[in-house]
Amino acid sequence: MTTQYHPTAQYTSVTAPGALPLLGHAPAFIRSPLDFVAGLAAHGDLVRLRLGPLDAYVACHPDLVRRLLTEDRTYDKGGIIIEKAREAFGNGLATCPARAHRRQRRMLQPAFHRDRLPGYAAMMAEEIAGATARWRDGDVVDVPAAMYRLSTAVTARCLFAAHERAGTLPVHDSMDVVTRGVARRMMLPLPGADRIPTPGNRRFERARQNLREITRLLIADYRAAGTDHQDLLSVLLSARDEHGRGLSDGEIHDQVVTFLLAGMETSAATLSWAWTLLAANPAVRERLHTELDTVLDGRPARHEDLPALPLTARIVNETLRLYPPAWILSRTVTADTELGGHRLPAGATVLYSPYLLHRRADLFPCPDRFDPDRWLTTARPAPGTYTPFGLGARRCIGEAFGTTEAALALATIAARWTVTPTRGRPIRPHRSSSLSPRSFTATLNRRIR
Repeated sequence: MTTQYHPTAQYTSVTAPGALPLLGHAPAFIRSPLDFVAGLAAHGDLVRLRLGPLDAYVACHPDLVRRLLTEDRTYDKGGIIIEKAREAFGNGLATCPARAHRRQRRMLQPAFHRDRLPGYAAMMAEEIAGATARWRDGDVVDVPAAMYRLSTAVTARCLFAAHERAGTLPVHDSMDVVTRGVARRMMLPLPGADRIPTPGNRRFERARQNLREITRLLIADYRAAGTDHQDLLSVLLSARDEHGRGLSDGEIHDQVVTFLLAGMETSAATLSWAWTLLAANPAVRERLHTELDTVLDGRPARHEDLPALPLTARIVNETLRLYPPAWILSRTVTADTELGGHRLPAGATVLYSPYLLHRRADLFPCPDRFDPDRWLTTARPAPGTYTPFGLGARRCIGEAFGTTEAALALATIAARWTVTPTRGRPIRPHRSSSLSPRSFTATLNRRIR
């Protein structure tokens, strides 16, 4: 992949235009968040926003984003987005502050060691094959819902492989309610609004309690069994820090919910977008079919097949560029500092958006075009330009897990099926805590090779 990016020593800092009295930029952000955020780079490298009573800065330049993500003691996990996520998902690896992150990361790293990935991939492949075996030629399916069910089965299997009901645990609906509730809280960051006993807030609280009860029962079952089942929950239960201390049940719950969110929501969104992009680009889809016919010959994909499926991997990368699931994130400044030569006070909120970065024309030529071949080069993107999994010490621990799941599912499905979205209104993003497409249907046609 090539970019036209050249770091500079001088960065511009401005206040975004168009703020309204009292409300600031909140109406524009709520009305069209993606367009609003993506347009901020045209104003400056560090852009100040007012979201109702809250002030925030948006880092629009990759140099500033790199600093934001690698200097994690100065720019800690916090701010509007992370605080709302922490309320729902607890203090897991993705949301905990820097003081807790190093301990958690060291304890959880064995769960994602490369030696474990083939075992997880075997579980993934089995669940993907089982889910798609029920499809019939000519079926019309709700694609995001189908991908969500598939990713739920995969994630539950890898988390709780030993549990007799791993594939039927009632986590799907509860996670859906929680993630949608978090999205509402992110879009309307009004103090106290989440404590009003509205029907939506009550559903949110019930779903959180359901998830807590599910994990409590699972932890009790696993502790009673006392066996390493080679799944993620077994690793969480056996993890010890340098003082020999394990994770508490509450800490394990937070990690389980974090992994559920990452494994279900983000994988489902990536796969759903991939089908829309392939349908709109039939030449790429034909090349993908040729690659899969050559390597798989109609059978489900396995972990050992992935090195021979480079186009499949590039399609996953390009889908993550255009539609990064975690499209906007926040950090809190822990002490007075400067970013890009501009002073930031302690307590300030700084946002960054992978969606914004990935659609800058100076970083990715023709940024709105779906072009998997932009990833043909072996050169890595400059730090801070491509960030679907973050950067630095807090780079997503499950990156290989997630991309493996997406590649296996994409390959297995595309080898046997053509997914054709139903003609109608353009497919738009859904306002969720991840960049998911709104519900849309597609026809499944069995491929004849």
